[in-house]
Amino acid sequence: MDTSNAPGTPEQEDGGLRARLVTVGAELVAAEGVQALTLREIARRAGVSHGAPRRYFPTHLSLLSAIARRGFGELSEHLAAEAGERNATAPDPRSQLLTLARAYLGFARTHPGMYELMFRHDLLESGHLGLRETSLPMFTALVDLIAQARPRPAAGNHSDTGARPGAGTLPAAEPRVVAGALWANLHGIAQLWSWGALQLATGADDVEPVLRAALDAHLGPAPR
Repeated sequence: MDTSNAPGTPEQEDGGLRARLVTVGAELVAAEGVQALTLREIARRAGVSHGAPRRYFPTHLSLLSAIARRGFGELSEHLAAEAGERNATAPDPRSQLLTLARAYLGFARTHPGMYELMFRHDLLESGHLGLRETSLPMFTALVDLIAQARPRPAAGNHSDTGARPGAGTLPAAEPRVVAGALWANLHGIAQLWSWGALQLATGADDVEPVLRAALDAHLGPAPR
C-alpha cells in the first residue's frame, strides 16, 4: 500500500510546523534583519494564523531563541569546516586561532542579520532551548587554543607581585579571560567593519592586517 501521500501524525505535523517557523524566521532575518522578526510576520510567511506560533513558542523571545540556536549551529559547522580544511597544513595553535578568527569574521560578513541576533541577549532566552549548550563549546575551543598558543610568563614574573612585566612579555592572565578579550575584539572588528567605520579609521581595505594586529595584541608577536 502506497502511503507516501498520507497525512502525517499530529506529532509529525506539529514538529514540521515548529521547524518551518524557525526556518522562515532564519530566512527573514537573513533578508531583512532582526527588526523584521515579528511573530505576525513569521506566521504570515509560514502560512499560518498569527496565533499559531504560540503553540510551540509561548513568547516572542522563545521563537527568536530557537532561530538564534539555528544560527549557532550554522556557525559551529562553518568553523569546523574551515578548521578541518586548513589545520591539516597549519596544525600549530596560533595558526588554528587565525583560521578560527577569519572564519568567524567571514560568518559575520555573510550572515549579518543572523550574527546580530545570535548575540542580542536582550532578545533571547539564553538559558533555554540549548542555546548555551550550542554556543559554549565554541568558546571552550577558543580557550583551549589560547592556552596552547599564548607564551607562558617568564619564571619569576608573577602577576600577584605588583611588578610590571618586562619588555616583550605579556601580563599573566587566565586563558578564559584572554579568550573573552579576543572574542570581544573580534566582535568589535566584525561590527565596525560592517558599518564601514573601521575602514575609514584605518584606511585599510582588507581586514587581515587588523585581524593579525588583534592576535598579536592578545598572544604576543608571531614567531619569525
